[in-house]
Amino acid sequence: MMANRTYAGIPHEHAKIENAEIVLIPVPYDGTSTWQKGADKGPEAFLLASENMELFDIETRSEVYLRGVYLTEPVTENESPESMVDAVHDEVKRYLAKKKFVTIVGGEHSISIGTIKAFNESFENLTVVQLDAHADLRMAYMGSKCNHACAMHEASKNTNLIQVGIRSMDKSELKWMNEEQTFFAHDIYGDSYWMDTAIEMMTNNVFITIDLDAFDPSIMPSTGTPEPGGLEWYETLAFLRKIFEAKNVVGFDIVELCPNNLDKSSDFLAAKLYYKMLSYKFELNKD
Repeated sequence: MMANRTYAGIPHEHAKIENAEIVLIPVPYDGTSTWQKGADKGPEAFLLASENMELFDIETRSEVYLRGVYLTEPVTENESPESMVDAVHDEVKRYLAKKKFVTIVGGEHSISIGTIKAFNESFENLTVVQLDAHADLRMAYMGSKCNHACAMHEASKNTNLIQVGIRSMDKSELKWMNEEQTFFAHDIYGDSYWMDTAIEMMTNNVFITIDLDAFDPSIMPSTGTPEPGGLEWYETLAFLRKIFEAKNVVGFDIVELCPNNLDKSSDFLAAKLYYKMLSYKFELNKD
């Protein structure tokens, strides 16, 4: 499927594994979502939007694709949620061992369980920054610990988890939540004080996981479980830029794009967000 395809249609010279500083792993998985299905179509919609996106980032005055982006074959294991998590973990570890900057695009949020485990095994004292409408802290849901509703449970126990934009959760999740490190959407609305507070809570090594339903559905309608009252575009970019400037971001994933044939703006938001984060990682504060 990916043999002759490159991320964003970039020239093959910038898409070879030996030349690329960045690796992109698509995971088209939607095995445990409980409302709108379609997150398995997210990686393809993201890639199509990326192929139609300008590759000059105005803010950083850069073309980060010149660093090289290697697009892997998609992880398609779907026999069970557990087997998918193991497959993602192994694939991420394989490219981390090659000293690449590893990024993942889903698929539903359960893919992050294996991803975060791989990063936590590879980097000391890891902080996970979660941008999300939902807490995703259940120990198990619908008979599996690898359900999308459990995406952050292990991270809450094994990493320094900071949650941003939360506005929907089950009461049982309070047991696992560190409310001092949770920035609820209603508390941060209309202010930016919280950004520096959140960054002060982070260790140096940071992994960022973005569920696209963190954004307000007015700008990001194409997601499985849209929740009103979400983050705005420039607010989110300001926070992300602060993290990249202050910390060593070791990788990130973007999940839960559920494409809608009537509206492609969400696909482009995901594509622009990914490229913007790469630009912040590699092109900010260059000598």
